[in-house]
Order: sequence, then structure tokens, then C-alpha cells
Amino acid sequence: MKKRISILVVTILMYSAYSQVNDSIQNKLIEELEQIYSRGYITGFSVAIVNQNDILFTKGYGYSNKKEHQEYSKNSIQSIASVSKTFIGIALLKAQELGKLKLDDPINEYLPFEVTNPYFPNTSITIRQLATHTSTIKDSPRYEKNGYILKEKENGGATVNTNFRSPDEMMTQEAFLRKILSKKGDWYKKNNFLKNKPGEKFKYSNVAAGLAAFIIEKATNEPFNEFTKTHIFKPLQMSETGWFSSEVDFSKHSKLYSTTEKELAFYQLINYPDGSLITSSENLGKYLIELIAGYNGEGNILKKESYKELFKAQLTDENFEERNEGPYNDEYNMGIFMGISAQGQMGHTGGDPGVASYMFFNTKTKIGKILIVNTDLKKEGINEFIDIWKTLEKYEARL
Repeated sequence: MKKRISILVVTILMYSAYSQVNDSIQNKLIEELEQIYSRGYITGFSVAIVNQNDILFTKGYGYSNKKEHQEYSKNSIQSIASVSKTFIGIALLKAQELGKLKLDDPINEYLPFEVTNPYFPNTSITIRQLATHTSTIKDSPRYEKNGYILKEKENGGATVNTNFRSPDEMMTQEAFLRKILSKKGDWYKKNNFLKNKPGEKFKYSNVAAGLAAFIIEKATNEPFNEFTKTHIFKPLQMSETGWFSSEVDFSKHSKLYSTTEKELAFYQLINYPDGSLITSSENLGKYLIELIAGYNGEGNILKKESYKELFKAQLTDENFEERNEGPYNDEYNMGIFMGISAQGQMGHTGGDPGVASYMFFNTKTKIGKILIVNTDLKKEGINEFIDIWKTLEKYEARL
């Protein structure tokens, strides 16, 4: 009995010492991030550091609503831009597990309108090619010109970008894709496609990403937002996450900013799966924990084989004109809508008006990081963003 008590006392003392050291490290991290924020080029942001088991650190800085002095917290929500695409990858593999589709199926097996590269009309485009950005589908000028829709007609003096369209111009995602990709579409042009055979060349495409999500809808007979809610958000307890403002507590939504002082009008994307996911750093941290666990063969929402496919490098040098070997370049190689850097980082970057986001994990250390920003970044803001990220990198292993 005495020996058991002695072991218990030693364990408690060791845990207490560890806790004190960890608190000290967190305090230093908090202080350094506060110093970077004080430069004043970002209105608000949140961060998270995670491993396979837990969120090690998460915190918000600055304002989610500067005018009302509302602080940006780990639970503040906003869109995360193209980091959203990784959820399309998970959803594709879940649909494949359910027997609803196969990655190497031709896309026209599922579409209510035909999509082919006009330069190679007899060559099928596959779902895998959509997921690896080798489908030869380009983002036509109409994507930028017609894809961003104001949430409200009146925006109280908030900045309205020149490509933001009136709410009256909102349409279904299917109608939008049909207009661009179908030969009968109003915005169809041969130039909406590369002059390469499908599967040959990497070309990042938001339109192709949206088309992949639309195929999931057709294959499963379930709206994409509901499918991801059932198979991703609910199992991971991502209760503050959704694709539309109606699916989240909008009172927690951060304002977006065109400058550190000027609010940007709220907008939505017609092709919403490519960049409209609304979430918080705390909720996204739960997702990143699952990705790391899946990479380690211990994930919960997909089978081991599916996670292997998600993270497997799908492309070779021949698919690229040139390759950037930066540590967080998510276009060095591709999994299934999962960016792979040359230096062993898995994840994705994101950028939209008033939004910048990074989500990566290190395949060697199995530690991941998240940064979500609510401000358009000019030169100084980009430097501030980089320094925030470098600071997370500096502390990630120490936590």
C-alpha cells in the first residue's frame, strides 16, 4: 500500500512539474503572438496546434468586430477559403466506401449534363482527375465575375468588391456549373479547358472542385452539405461548422475586412464547396486531429485504405510545368484534394476576399497547425501572417 501511495505521489509531482513547464511555454507563445499582432496589419485571427490526440493550443487575437470591440476567439467562426476543398476529398472517399462511386469512374456517368474537353472529345475525364487538378478544367473568367454573391443587398457602407454580384443573381451550383462546362451553357468556351489530354497536366481549378462535390450529390442522392454534415461534422463533433450562414450561429461569425479598419460586405460563393466552409480554429482543430490519426492508420471517419488513398502522392514531375519546393507549397503534389509539399507537410492553403487560411500537419512529427485570418493581406499583412506561422512552427514541438 505504501509503495502504491509513493508511486501515486511521484506521478502527481511529475504531472504538476510538466503542467507548469507547459504553461510557461504557452505563456511565451501567447506573448510572442501578441507582439506580432501589435504590428496592426491584421484585424483578427485564430490559431491552433494539435497532435493526433488533442488540441495542444488554440487562441484568438484581435477583433472579430472591431467597431463593437468584440474579440476574435478560438470559437469565432468564418469561412476558411480553399482549405474547404480537403473536405471534398474526405467526402469522395466516404462515398467510395459506401459503394456510390469510384475515383476512376468517368464523371459523365453521374452528371445530368455532359462535360468533355473539346480538344479531346473522346477522352473521358475521371473523378480522380478532378480531385488531383488534372481534369484540364480551368477557372474561366466567369468564375470570378459571377461566382461571388452578396449576402444582403444593403451593406451599411461596408466595402463591396467590384466582382460581388447582387443577391438577385444567385443561382444553384448546378446551374452555375452547367453554364460554364456544358456545350449548351451560356458561358461555355473551348478556352474553359486546357489544350492537354485529361490526366496530363496539373492546373488548379475551383470549378473542377465544385464539380467533384456536385458528383457526390448525384452519386449519393444527398446534398453535399448534408452528406458532409452526416459523415464528417457530426462524427467529429464539429458543432460550429457548416457551409451556409443558416447552418451556423451567425452571431459568432467574424466580420471580414478589406483593410484593418474597413469592413467587407458579407458574400457567398455559388460554387460553395470550393471555399465556403464556415468554422472556427477550435472546430477545425478537431478535423486536423482526425487527419493526423488517419495518416497514422488510426482514423475514425474513413477506413485505413481510404486514408492511404487520401494522402498518397498521385502525380509525378511530368504533370507539372515547374514545381515549388517550399515547405508549405500545397501544389508540389496532390493527394485526393490534399496538398502535399516537397518537405513532408500535408494540408491546404486558402485565400478569398477578407480571408487567409493555412492548415498543415508535419508527416514526421505528426503535429499540425492552423491559422485563420479575417483581413485582406497587403505586403505588411503577408509578413505578419508569415511570422505568426513561423512562431507556431517554433513552438509546436515544445508543446
